[in-house]
Amino acid sequence: GGGFTMGRSFPLYLEGSIAYSRYDPTFIASDGTETRPIPSRWNTVAGTIGIGWDFPLTDDKDLVFLPIFNASLGNVSSDLAVGKFILERATDRSINFLDHGTLNAYGLGGSVMLDWEHYRPEHDIDVELRYTSIHLKTFGGTTAGVTGSATAQTANLYARWRAPTGLFALDRPVRYVLELSHSQSLGSQANVLGFNRLTTLGTGLELDTSAHEVFVTRVRAVVRYVFGNNVNGVSLGLAASF
Repeated sequence: GGGFTMGRSFPLYLEGSIAYSRYDPTFIASDGTETRPIPSRWNTVAGTIGIGWDFPLTDDKDLVFLPIFNASLGNVSSDLAVGKFILERATDRSINFLDHGTLNAYGLGGSVMLDWEHYRPEHDIDVELRYTSIHLKTFGGTTAGVTGSATAQTANLYARWRAPTGLFALDRPVRYVLELSHSQSLGSQANVLGFNRLTTLGTGLELDTSAHEVFVTRVRAVVRYVFGNNVNGVSLGLAASF
């Protein structure tokens, strides 16, 4: 995923993302007298696009208010082969979805964001405060019994500090990067996955490639620790600026 503003003289903002996920939840099927676990596999592909416009709130245009229109499209499919014994005894329609079912969903909504970008030779500061609401609705799919709608609402805080390390590479200073982010799920999305908030702490390095004729101007590698209620993990992120 990524996003950018065309320029300060024409502040059209564009963003987009695409993601693939694979889940392996276990369900319990019962005919009233016998209970058995059903392992499953879900494959999810989802994409979101957004278009907005920067409205400067300060004379130097470092602080902007950014309304964004968002649209999303996703697909969930199952590759489970449910045993004949379970299928004969299960009456819940969701079991049919688990047996090689698919589900499509589209969403329309928007975001509002306050974005502060304070770039100076001694350091760069990025702070974003964002609220997003997208109404999702199912369509098509192979299983008519699995339908529904939901409103995905999230509030996010993101902050990044970049400053020179004193080292040089590719004829430019090497910068260190510190990141902080916090996401809060709201509305019908809260606690759907067993948690409603995530906090991320990250640190890494950034190479400035602008002195050479390459497509990207900066490349970053950041290690992040993610934690929330009932969940934690570590990730390595690679990013590029153009």
